[in-house]
Amino acid sequence: MEQRISLVTLGVADLGRARAFYEALGWSSAARPGDDVVFFQTGGMVVGLWSRAELARDSGVEDTGGWGGVTLAHNVSSPADVDAVIEEARSAGATIAREPAATFWGGYSGLFIDLDGHPWEVAHNPGWSLDADGAIRLPE
Repeated sequence: MEQRISLVTLGVADLGRARAFYEALGWSSAARPGDDVVFFQTGGMVVGLWSRAELARDSGVEDTGGWGGVTLAHNVSSPADVDAVIEEARSAGATIAREPAATFWGGYSGLFIDLDGHPWEVAHNPGWSLDADGAIRLPE
């Protein structure tokens, strides 16, 4: 197995509402309004939105409704970009779990929770490089 992730699918309670939230953040999808899954191209990978119940069934797991132990991250090129993305999320209806601030690891980050409870850290890490297409590169 190659060391990469191709797709992350988020289980959502209301697909239309979730799609509108991500579109309010500036994301776009070619999915039609009646489609039962929405895919967003995000740099070199894809983020999907699908019914939480269908995703659990398809994944062979029981949905207990709790947090799944995963936090997503969106890295940006500056602290000002962190602030801007957190404000976009706030305007789209997200809950801000952690306002942007300097971190213990020398970066700057904030955290929002989308309308279905998925936490997203928005971070600037000065030790990592960010390509023009948004791909992140760890130091060698």
